[in-house]
Amino acid sequence: MTASKAQPALRVVRSSELPEPAAYVPDHLETFDVLYRRYAPYVGSIAVRLLGRDAEVDDLVQDVFVQVLRGLPRLREPGAFKGWLAQITVRTATRRLRQRNLRRMLHLTDVLPSYSELAAPSASADQRALISQIYRVLDRMPAQTRVIWVLRHVLEEPLHAVAQLTECSQSTVQRRLLDAQAVIDAELTHD
Repeated sequence: MTASKAQPALRVVRSSELPEPAAYVPDHLETFDVLYRRYAPYVGSIAVRLLGRDAEVDDLVQDVFVQVLRGLPRLREPGAFKGWLAQITVRTATRRLRQRNLRRMLHLTDVLPSYSELAAPSASADQRALISQIYRVLDRMPAQTRVIWVLRHVLEEPLHAVAQLTECSQSTVQRRLLDAQAVIDAELTHD
């Protein structure tokens, strides 16, 4: 996802449209509109790397913010908002990846995506090809294993953060990272 990419589409809900807006909007934000505008690019940047496809990002961002709107009344610590938002994004992306895997297993989709748009604009043709190869291998992995690998190796999250975001133990994260890396290494050496 490039920095110039437009913000994901979502009908903005203004605080005047919400029943008792104070119950939905944390004290440090004036409206849900501000909340969305501030954090939608952050959610989108996580989503595009986890999903590997720009086409699904707008829907995921919208789904995440619907969950945020529902969950805001239960948020006790405004300082924890960004981490909570990342967890919702990871959980939603994992669910979408599981659905995608199921559709592929049932032969309900035959779309072969291009992953070259995930590369930086300055990336070489070889780098773009490598990114595409890696994401094609990731497409065949269980959703949570893929998410763990991307969080660690693409988004460069530390192990403890990956464990927290995926709601797994750190030892499970390490085991899945090793499994995923073994598959990626084996696939890339065969090509």
